Amino acid sequence: MKIDRFLKAALLGLSLTAAPFAGEVQADTLRILRNGSQPVLNVPMNRALVVESDLPFAELSIANPAIADISSLNDRNIYVLGKSPGTTTLTILDAAGELITNVDIRVSPDVSEFKERLRQILPQEKIEVRTANDGIVLSGTVTSTGRMQRALDLAERYAPERVSNLMSVGGVQQVMLKVRFAEMERTAAKMLRTSLATGGSVLNGDLGLELGTGNAASLADVDAVANKLAPKGIDVEGAVLFGFNAGGLEVGIMLESLERKGVVRTLAEPNLTALSGQEAKFLAGGEYPIPVSQQNNTITIEYKPFGVELNFIPRVIDGDLINLELEAAVSSIDTGNAIVLSDISVNAFKRRETSTTVELRDGESFAIAGLLMDDFTDSNSQLPWLGDVPVLGALFRSAEFERSQSELVIIVTPHLVTPTRGEYFALPTDRVVPPTERDLFLRGKVAGKPGGNIPKTGAAGEVAKQDFTGSYGYVMD
Repeated sequence: MKIDRFLKAALLGLSLTAAPFAGEVQADTLRILRNGSQPVLNVPMNRALVVESDLPFAELSIANPAIADISSLNDRNIYVLGKSPGTTTLTILDAAGELITNVDIRVSPDVSEFKERLRQILPQEKIEVRTANDGIVLSGTVTSTGRMQRALDLAERYAPERVSNLMSVGGVQQVMLKVRFAEMERTAAKMLRTSLATGGSVLNGDLGLELGTGNAASLADVDAVANKLAPKGIDVEGAVLFGFNAGGLEVGIMLESLERKGVVRTLAEPNLTALSGQEAKFLAGGEYPIPVSQQNNTITIEYKPFGVELNFIPRVIDGDLINLELEAAVSSIDTGNAIVLSDISVNAFKRRETSTTVELRDGESFAIAGLLMDDFTDSNSQLPWLGDVPVLGALFRSAEFERSQSELVIIVTPHLVTPTRGEYFALPTDRVVPPTERDLFLRGKVAGKPGGNIPKTGAAGEVAKQDFTGSYGYVMD
């Protein structure tokens, strides 16, 4: 009983002494024998074990006190505390100085506590935890990259910079991104302009009325007279020409009235598939040569891409939640804003682009960009005083206005996709086949009948019935 009370008191004192090394120290017992095989003692870091010898010992020695700390409880029991990851050797000698045994002590991170915390934080993930070479090895399959990162962050708390990741991400990890550019432009313009001229050769001696436009040269020289009456550098359209003779005096009045309307529709739908975390690029268009002047008075050519461009990096975060980092653009050559440099005409570009990062789930859509522009311009010019005369003042006054409206929307929709066998898909080229010589020369057909390779049923059959639109090369969940 006295020995038992002595051991309990010694264990209590040592536990209080070892408090700086661990907040909660637990001890197990390992029994060793003389002349037995050299035992191996695995000690979790900041935890303790008790080594029990079958013979009384007189001297203890530890090779590296920084890895493990030892203390004798009595002449047969040794208290071993793991301090830092590593391997060291405990030597036990008897009273005669002879070797009783050597004990290999391996101190590793406390994975038992880590496993418990991992089960609490990620209860549905099948992650295996092992120790290797003073570190933690994680293996198994997780459902998303976000949960894998949480497990790695937790492991770093127990083994900083000594965590090996052998985990793999299950589920669908390929993302197909559908981007839709939709733009509508509306223009409207009206003009009412009057020109008056007198002289001996305005109408070439003719008296009467001429109707037509500035582009209708067949109507009695309306173009020729209009060029005399219209201001320089202004095109004449929708012109009505009146003229009369007063003795030797000829008077010409040209009335221009024009109304213009226009609608432009632009639609582009690039689709691109990429692996989670990998960048994908797409360009459907071309490259335009642009001359660039150099310092040695030479001109080099640089090429600027134009068309439909799409760059994006998808990241499947958790389940069907997708993080998208994307750049999208639609550009075209604008000949109306060309410039001339050294007798070389260089066209401008009309470009609509966006760059953003969004998060959304599989099949959801986001309008990532929108633009509404409404431009209005009007002008009024007249001869002083005469233009203010009621009714007749309209002959000495010109008025015009122009309005332009533009609306642009860019919508993105990601889908989680998986590949399938190629024969299950119908391609756009399957629906258009070259004609035979008989169909081309005798019947005037530019396309022959589709062959028998097109599927008739199933999803591929539905795609084959469509026009030049559809989903190809993947299967959407």
